[in-house]
Amino acid sequence: MKFLRLAALAGMLAFTATTATYAQDDIDKLIRENAEDGEKLVGGYIGPFMKSFALGLNSGWYNTAKPHKLIGIDLTITVSAMRIPDKELFYSVSGMNNVELEQGVTGHPNEAPTLVGPDETPVYRVTQDDGSTYTFDGPEGLDLKGEIGKNWVPTPMVHLGIGLPKNTDLKIRFMPEVDLGDDGSANMFGIGVMHDIKQYLPGFKVIPFDLSAFVGYTHLKLKYAYTPDDIMTEDPNAEMVMNATTIQGVISKKFSVVTLYGGIGYNIVKSNIGVKGKWDLDDNGVYETARREINPVNIDFKTSGPRATAGFRLKLAVITLHADYTLQKYNALTVGFGINVR
Repeated sequence: MKFLRLAALAGMLAFTATTATYAQDDIDKLIRENAEDGEKLVGGYIGPFMKSFALGLNSGWYNTAKPHKLIGIDLTITVSAMRIPDKELFYSVSGMNNVELEQGVTGHPNEAPTLVGPDETPVYRVTQDDGSTYTFDGPEGLDLKGEIGKNWVPTPMVHLGIGLPKNTDLKIRFMPEVDLGDDGSANMFGIGVMHDIKQYLPGFKVIPFDLSAFVGYTHLKLKYAYTPDDIMTEDPNAEMVMNATTIQGVISKKFSVVTLYGGIGYNIVKSNIGVKGKWDLDDNGVYETARREINPVNIDFKTSGPRATAGFRLKLAVITLHADYTLQKYNALTVGFGINVR
């Protein structure tokens, strides 16, 4: 489905205002023949991207545990590389009603590539209600390992930090609705709060390190409207929604121009992809609820779990450079650049 490629592209590039569209593929034929099969295959195909990218929205929030002074500000740009395990480059095609995999990919004859998998085209066979069959080519992967040498999904991010009273930082991420072309749009909002907790611990004020609590939330939504040429539909569109929350304790220690920092906490990450509208899947002129011809695909993904981060920051005048590594469901390497005042 074209939306899946647009979703990946938007996730990777919308934050840098770069837009393009991948070519139309044939996975939407699965939805047209059997919505239940289509939902399973769409979920298997895009699942690793949805889960890793949504988890990546929790990265890049901080590079020190010390809040700004009052009215201090920073503008920080980060890119997190979310590592995808080799096993998630493919997914098994089994337990379907009308669809089976006729030809897999090299070395994995019984599996199809996921969106982040190899650039090879699987072949599916569909058995129709009258017993007849036909085959079609499914979507290939982005071949991340071949293109960039690693199974990494990049998550770029920009946020603004502002110093508030009581040793508190407010961090804001915001992207107004952006036109991605071909009837696609995306928007994002995020808010985070860092608060110094060492001030409440008797005897800790004299210890030379900073200790804060941090909570951050990011919401990303992409919508794509399209009109199939060979099927009756009403208001056909696809939608991707991601919600990522992180709760952490953050500690840091400054040595001249270098700051070492770390954090430990928990991620609560939920995302959803859906194909909406009314689809006349059996081409009989009626939208049948029993055949799931209304909003035929609705898939939830969850990637919650603990996390631990360690990194360092280099501050030269008002310029900061930082890098950190996070252990979590999908491990992440994050690098960033910022302008920091007070």
